[in-house]
Amino acid sequence: MERAGAHRVPEGAGDHGEDPLSGLLQRVALGDLTAFEAVYRELSGAVFGVARRVLVDTAQAEEVCQEVFLEVWRTCSRHDPLLGSAAAWVCTIAHRRAVDRVRSEQAASDRLSAAGRLEPEATPHDAVPEQVEYRLEQEKVRRCLRRLTGQQREAVRLTYYSGYTQRQAADLLRVPLTTVKGRLRDGLIKLRDCLGVTV
Repeated sequence: MERAGAHRVPEGAGDHGEDPLSGLLQRVALGDLTAFEAVYRELSGAVFGVARRVLVDTAQAEEVCQEVFLEVWRTCSRHDPLLGSAAAWVCTIAHRRAVDRVRSEQAASDRLSAAGRLEPEATPHDAVPEQVEYRLEQEKVRRCLRRLTGQQREAVRLTYYSGYTQRQAADLLRVPLTTVKGRLRDGLIKLRDCLGVTV
């Protein structure tokens, strides 16, 4: 019996270092439906898991999962193996899509509130300065993340933003657990210095 989540790459995937999925994505870019089905089989569980963690609602997570693979089919030629693994690239798309769905739901709720259909206190006036400060902090974090190497940024995103354990991240990236731990350690040190956090 094949272990759940095991990576089985079909024949002809191509030799792409430690990431045969990148070879599959290159074939998908040429319109190879068999390669696309292989990518879907390989990553659909991880994509659904990312969406489910962000959205909680199973039906919405399934919709996001479909949107993600539609985007993969349309944009797979943009994946650059030098910037990260195929699995991490697809899971990043899933996380972005799920977050966009949450924001869309929040925006709809905000519109209802503005129209007076919800409690007037739903967005207290005093919360505005806090929201501005929060957005400024978010931008600072994004700026600091851009200073990390691609491998460090990938490890941080998978473990801190997508909710994977270090071992799951190692499996996705197809590297030893110690490698993920090292990338996380070095990346977090850089982030700490960039953000001016004192310990």
